[in-house]
Amino acid sequence: MFMNSVWQQFTLSSLPLQEWRRASYLHRSVVGLFSTWRQGSWLMQWSEALAALLVSLVFALAPFVSNDLIGVLLFACASFWVLLTLTDERRYASERANTLTPIHLLVLLYWGISTVATALSPVKAAAFVGWQKLTLYLVLFALTARILRSPRIRSWLITLYLHVALIVSIYGLQQWFYGANALATWVDTQSNLTRITRVYSYLGNPNLLAGYLLPAVVLSLVAVFAWQRWVPKLLALTMFVVNSACLVLTFSRGGWMGLLVAIFAVLVLLVYVLSVHFPPFWRTWSLPLLIGGVTLVLVGGVLFVEPIRDRFLSIFAGRGDSSNNFRINVWIAVIEMIKDRPILGIGPGNTAFNKIYPLYQLPRYNALSAYSILLEVAVETGLVGLACLLWLLVVTFNSGLQQLRRLRQTGSREAFWLIGAIAALFGTLVHNIADTVWYRPEINTIWWFMVAIIASYYAAPVTRSDLLANSSFNRGSDS
Repeated sequence: MFMNSVWQQFTLSSLPLQEWRRASYLHRSVVGLFSTWRQGSWLMQWSEALAALLVSLVFALAPFVSNDLIGVLLFACASFWVLLTLTDERRYASERANTLTPIHLLVLLYWGISTVATALSPVKAAAFVGWQKLTLYLVLFALTARILRSPRIRSWLITLYLHVALIVSIYGLQQWFYGANALATWVDTQSNLTRITRVYSYLGNPNLLAGYLLPAVVLSLVAVFAWQRWVPKLLALTMFVVNSACLVLTFSRGGWMGLLVAIFAVLVLLVYVLSVHFPPFWRTWSLPLLIGGVTLVLVGGVLFVEPIRDRFLSIFAGRGDSSNNFRINVWIAVIEMIKDRPILGIGPGNTAFNKIYPLYQLPRYNALSAYSILLEVAVETGLVGLACLLWLLVVTFNSGLQQLRRLRQTGSREAFWLIGAIAALFGTLVHNIADTVWYRPEINTIWWFMVAIIASYYAAPVTRSDLLANSSFNRGSDS
């Protein structure tokens, strides 16, 4: 009982967020400041649709346009979120009761730590550039989490992303069949894979393409269960096969590892959700048989498919692989950077990193990032920022599993999208243990999309004060 109470407090599961919101001076003084203007605005009657349109543009154009244009779209999303917040209605009806979640609080805390790290950075101007980008991503999360509480908008945005990813994958497969020029040295020149095409589609980098497609593979798999009619199910299955094939053909080792972890997480969570309908035998043995089957498939692929075997074994080659050797040398320099500024780091963003890293780098090992999301967060925002990010991940996964348990009891198909979001986050984290494609706009926007999906399912525990507040609101409406 004691440990359960500690866990609930650590994951903010029992935090009375709505009571805090009602008592917050900042919330009362800022949110809804211009609510009267909104009531007379014809355009703001379509606020949710307009927000969905802005977010849709981000996901629809991200793989095909420059980062500058993505930044403009993110700024438009952030501006619209500010407008929605300032003009929100000053009431606490049930439809607005869950817009604030424990995930939001940890995101806000991480932003606050990044802000302090920027203010104390030895290269403040460069860190401010990174802080601006981070702020846009986090506000995109806030706006997306708000509109995704509508199942119709949630379904639309997921479907849009899956169709865009399908286009990206088809072009990647075309590169595999017809050839594509390598834009960089992506494979060790002494490896057996030097003549193999690593597809990169519209994203220009195979590792980046793998990171972009990983959530699409997961969501297309769960779409087979979430979409009800046979034609959409066949489309989802086609998406899954095409996206998976394209991701595998990137020959991204991090992408492969992330894909394996994500698929395994999907299968385990699917068994958990669907096991309520299983006979007693399968309810007991389905998970062990699943683990055994997946293990056999992986071992068979490594043993009998030569390109997969060579690429897989290169993970354990240490400095014998040029890519591994490069990363190890970068990590050595980054660890020295962290030792010199362990508390709050050098400030967020690759611009700040590029200012400081040359002072520590080993000869001939230029780098644009730390090639590890954990080291990157630690070097940018220190151990304080890393601890906050890990706390955010724990709270996010805990919230997702709590809501999945609730949806399992009700038998809702919405549970499948939640499974997809949880598994996609797991896979992306594993991919970025030895890479930092997470920081690229094409992937970072999708990452916060997955977090927003989990936050959108949040159902706050009903407290006595909530009941009294709703009762007072209803009496006021009747009068």
